[in-house]
Amino acid sequence: MAVDCKGALFLLLFTAALCDGSSSSKSTQDQPPHIILIVADDLGWNDVSFHGSDQIPTPNLDSLAYSGVILGNYYVSPICTPTRSAIMTGRHPIHTGLQHGVISGATPFGLPLNETILPQYLKPLGYATHIVGKWHLGMYAWEYTPTYRGFDSFFGYYTGAEGYVDHVNGIHASLGYKGLDLRNGTEPVWTENGTYSTELFATEAERIIASHNTSKPLFLYLPHQAVHSGNPDNPLQAPQKYIDKFPHIQHPGRRTFAAMVSALDDAVGNVTKALSARGMLENSVIIFTTDNGGPAAGFDQNYASNWPLRGVKNTLWEGGVHGTGFVHSPLIKQPRRTTHGLLHVCDLLPTIYELAGGDSTELKNLDGTNVWETISRGVQSPRVEVLHNIDPKRKTAALRYGDYKIILGEAYKGAWDGWYPPEGVTTNHSEETNHVPRWSGPLKIKCGEKPANVSTNCKPRDNPCVFNIKEDPCEFNNIADWNKPLVDFLMGRLEAYSETAVPIRNQPTDPRGNPKYHGGVWSPWINLTDTSMSTNELYGQ
Repeated sequence: MAVDCKGALFLLLFTAALCDGSSSSKSTQDQPPHIILIVADDLGWNDVSFHGSDQIPTPNLDSLAYSGVILGNYYVSPICTPTRSAIMTGRHPIHTGLQHGVISGATPFGLPLNETILPQYLKPLGYATHIVGKWHLGMYAWEYTPTYRGFDSFFGYYTGAEGYVDHVNGIHASLGYKGLDLRNGTEPVWTENGTYSTELFATEAERIIASHNTSKPLFLYLPHQAVHSGNPDNPLQAPQKYIDKFPHIQHPGRRTFAAMVSALDDAVGNVTKALSARGMLENSVIIFTTDNGGPAAGFDQNYASNWPLRGVKNTLWEGGVHGTGFVHSPLIKQPRRTTHGLLHVCDLLPTIYELAGGDSTELKNLDGTNVWETISRGVQSPRVEVLHNIDPKRKTAALRYGDYKIILGEAYKGAWDGWYPPEGVTTNHSEETNHVPRWSGPLKIKCGEKPANVSTNCKPRDNPCVFNIKEDPCEFNNIADWNKPLVDFLMGRLEAYSETAVPIRNQPTDPRGNPKYHGGVWSPWINLTDTSMSTNELYGQ
């Protein structure tokens, strides 16, 4: 399924852009635009060449990013489930109870059923709604799964990680929990053992596009497995044809990771070509985002890179929350640029809803804002602050207000608070990305000079640290000691958010969710309509 991307993809994108020069925040066509929302899993800041990576060429992503709008000041949650909940609801995880950790396969909780989610907003506006890939928002009862929550179809997996080829989740196999996690609708799929998931999901997305009735707008949610670690016995997997593309990367983990990114890049290229072949691309909005920062330097047996940002996935440093993303669409009025307006993943839902023909101001209890005019026309972002998270169990919190960020607590007692350059740093002399026209250079972050006390001037376990992110994006210089009024103000903002937070929903593992009781398949195991069961029985307590 590899794409010959030597200029072909850019050519069709540029042609599509020329064909629509009179766009506004809503499509000028007879119907709202097709919306393709692609989520990469655990993709780091330094894992794409449109951010300047000279290790991993990403020509298809580059073509979309450079001919669209790169999101240069965009934030996500530090780990999978919270970001996905924010995408689906437009609400911060502190308001849905998903602010701590992730949903494991046999834990009986999920995104609350009283939350209206994105496909449920879009269906009344006439959209066909499909999901291909990772769910990770709960599956202990059928009511929590995608086709019960507004999606017309689902092809993918319910849990957080699994093998890329056998589609078996054995993350906790040492504890006796292991089973198939691949479904078409609600039915297990046993026939794709041996098919690499990145290619499998791209093929399914292409099938949906090819069979779509183009008189109806399409919402395709494509949360890829790539580039998350798989099972512990074989965490990084890629077809050999992709691994062979990176002989210049000597580190075997980083080389395989690069191959995984390259496969993802081709998958995005294939989906874009499928849209073009159906004549849908000229009335489409393609949104690409990571779910969190990359697990660098062996974190989670992975070798992503957030360089030069500080920290890794599941931390509140910039490397954990400063998201990689872009928006591509012929509907963008001022394309081929980077926006530095402050944006958050909660903004995706109201922005998509507005593009789909709805009035986002009518949506209630959202934490996000419609930011299409910031993306499309370059107007100032309506957002002035971003709550990164408040985790009452870990006792960690971080918030950005304007240029300033406050951070408290340490998720790993300081073990992952550093700066981690990519392994096997050598320049890739490939010509693969040279064909991609750029209206400006790659979006590179400049850190400035690292002070001698960089490893000691901030101990967020002991005292709040404050950074000027605009001037100090790599979090070198803690300025809290001589800015007490600023610290007090930022602490006040955190306290105000904390007062609105709901309790975490996490539950302990329920042995009844073990796949061995369900034919070797990760499956819902609780019947919410069984009124004879007590609350403790429902949750396996």
